[in-house]
Amino acid sequence: MELRLLVTFEKVATVLSFTRAAAELSYAQSSVTSQIRTLESDLGVELFDRLGSRIRLTEAGGRLLPYARQIIELAEEARAAVTGAEEPSGTLTVGTMESLTSYRLPPLLEYFHHRHPKVRLALRTTIGDETRRALRQGTYDVGFLMEEETEHPGLEGAVLAVEPLALVAAPGHPLAGRPVTTADLTGQALLATEPGCAYRDLFERELTALKPVEFMEFGTIEATKRAAAAGLGTALLPEVTVAAELAEGSLVGLGWEPPFTLRTQLAWRSGKRLPAHARLFVEQARRLVAEQG
Repeated sequence: MELRLLVTFEKVATVLSFTRAAAELSYAQSSVTSQIRTLESDLGVELFDRLGSRIRLTEAGGRLLPYARQIIELAEEARAAVTGAEEPSGTLTVGTMESLTSYRLPPLLEYFHHRHPKVRLALRTTIGDETRRALRQGTYDVGFLMEEETEHPGLEGAVLAVEPLALVAAPGHPLAGRPVTTADLTGQALLATEPGCAYRDLFERELTALKPVEFMEFGTIEATKRAAAAGLGTALLPEVTVAAELAEGSLVGLGWEPPFTLRTQLAWRSGKRLPAHARLFVEQARRLVAEQG
């Protein structure tokens, strides 16, 4: 089995599209198709079921995929060891989310831009289940999670920090300046980002345990903050995302203590040998997030 054929197979198996794999590998689609057929001929099995315009892995293809990924990762590791390259290099596809990209990652991105310009960081914005699925499939090399749980099947990772949350509203809100219970919130106008965001889903779980509630959804943290500052309701958001508004007084914190704890984490596929530039990314993420407090 030639390495280039395994690289092509792994890409097609990850994206489940000959067209998309060809684009990402900078090949003609006919070349990708030819390489897959050559690999299938070498192995004497079909690796993909062709279902009209869609494809899926056969049982044999599913068995080959983890071996292909290990071989590719070992080849990359061997190349780096033999060439003795001192400067980390390579592309790292990172799953992230709006709150972290805007408020936690700038120092990390700046560090790599100035210190390790040969490392290309490709940021992909997803949350929760989508990020975990992309990590397991190998679409992402590493991914940030903000979750209550720290154990994720098929993934390994590192907890970077506990992520404080703040329930915020416009100045003069009726609940400002006094302790707030969960029951107090069930009758309030509630603002939120999209479903699937861990802190929104946990907040909704706590409230609906007492009474069904509805959220006004604004999609992004910035839009949610603006709506809260305009007096449209209350919003639960990561404290780091509202620190400036709390300091300047355009938002106030309400006295509700979340009965759950979120942890910012960095994860990757179990058993994956992280190349040097990925290990460096993990190390610096740990350091810089810890420094932010």
